[in-house]
Amino acid sequence: MPEVKSIFREVLPKQGQLSMEDVPTLVLCKPKLLPLKSVTLEKLEKMHQEAQEVIKQQELAIRDQGKVL
Repeated sequence: MPEVKSIFREVLPKQGQLSMEDVPTLVLCKPKLLPLKSVTLEKLEKMHQEAQEVIKQQELAIRDQGKVL
């Protein structure tokens, strides 16, 4: 791999103190996977589906009683 030359040259003082500033940088993290549906929403959908099934069964029972009479 060829060596890359920088357009900036490093300058170090010949005498005195050398200090550096610590500049915070962004750190990229792995993305967290979020569920498409929350547990609560799944429970509500299940309850709704069960209620719909009960209603269908009741309607079928009412129709069957009407046919018998």
